[in-house]
Amino acid sequence: MKTRTKALATASAAALLLATPGLAAAGPRHSDRGDLIAGTFVRTVGLEELRDGLAEEGFDNATVRYTVDLYRLEYATVDAEGEPTTASGLLALPHNRDRKLTAVSFTHGTESTKVGVPSLPGDVWDQAPSWTYASAGFAAVAPDYLGLGTGPGLHPWMDLPSATTASMDMLRAADEKVADLGRRLDRDVMVTGFSQGASAALGLARVLDEGRDDAGRHRFELGAVAAISGAYHLGGEEIPALLAGDLHPKLSVIYTAYLLVSWDRLHDLYDSTFDVFEKDYAPTVEGLFDGYTSGEDLFNGLPNSVDELLTDEGAALLENPRGEFADALAAADAQCADWRPKAPVRLYVTPTDLEAAPSNTEACRADFADERKKVTVVNVGDTDHTDSNKLGTADAVRWFLALS
Repeated sequence: MKTRTKALATASAAALLLATPGLAAAGPRHSDRGDLIAGTFVRTVGLEELRDGLAEEGFDNATVRYTVDLYRLEYATVDAEGEPTTASGLLALPHNRDRKLTAVSFTHGTESTKVGVPSLPGDVWDQAPSWTYASAGFAAVAPDYLGLGTGPGLHPWMDLPSATTASMDMLRAADEKVADLGRRLDRDVMVTGFSQGASAALGLARVLDEGRDDAGRHRFELGAVAAISGAYHLGGEEIPALLAGDLHPKLSVIYTAYLLVSWDRLHDLYDSTFDVFEKDYAPTVEGLFDGYTSGEDLFNGLPNSVDELLTDEGAALLENPRGEFADALAAADAQCADWRPKAPVRLYVTPTDLEAAPSNTEACRADFADERKKVTVVNVGDTDHTDSNKLGTADAVRWFLALS
């Protein structure tokens, strides 16, 4: 779950999307999953900008070797209900002589607005991992997820199935665009992601590793996966830690509200917001997650503690999930279960994480069918959630280079 405490750009996402040629949000198209709808060249990032931009954001720039060409892709996929829709993402390619490239799929952390994602960055942070991998010589493939970027509708936050399909279909669209440019992606794919994107990364990695491509195309295989600071056990570890007060108080409020609002849209958790949210917040809480509300307004629109946010019924729903909510949490918590990966897996964690409880990582590793052979936990040291992305990315790019 990516945290950005500073305010986002004051211009709304809608204004940016409508004012910039070619960025009007695309509606559903009846295309095959992964079909490329549009692949727009954005710009080339030079070596000096890459090194300076990464350093300013706290990312390691020691592996920068090549200038990078950025493309915004829009592609066909399916929504959380399995209906046709579109999504967007960033393709970043090294400006080198290699005709065949290894793809690195990077899935990003939490974002509540349509901007501030890889294809529509609010700042360098949003593209920094893609810059890192592409400048090291990889084809960086970074989906925005459903409902973010130029994708229509609302974002189904922490919905692993739709994050997985959006990531898989972005990889297919990138394959098509790379071929259009006279190059080719290698069969093996390196997969990584941070926070919300760590779960998405494991979802994509498992599909590739087990050959469960539900669109029937088996073009790619898993080369390796590096998941950074994820909430892999949302029901079993993350929510209990949040309710116990073990995590950042204000961010716990935001994540609680985001989860309930998003999953109500998917799983019909409550009849009225007044059932689960206190009366001061019930009338406005859903509007805060409309994709256009700025980070500053989101922070200001919610209280400073979970107790102030939830009614007794809302708290009970999280403490003792029931019905479809319990089933959905159980499915989310099973993402690592009984998986015997053929490719190597690294799970990056910081013991002092106040957003994704560190116990998520150990629970995920314990779920693997034979974790000692292929799965390694990498402790990045005592730091915060945000910095774990920087440290994990620095290690992952070197690991991927060594494996390639």
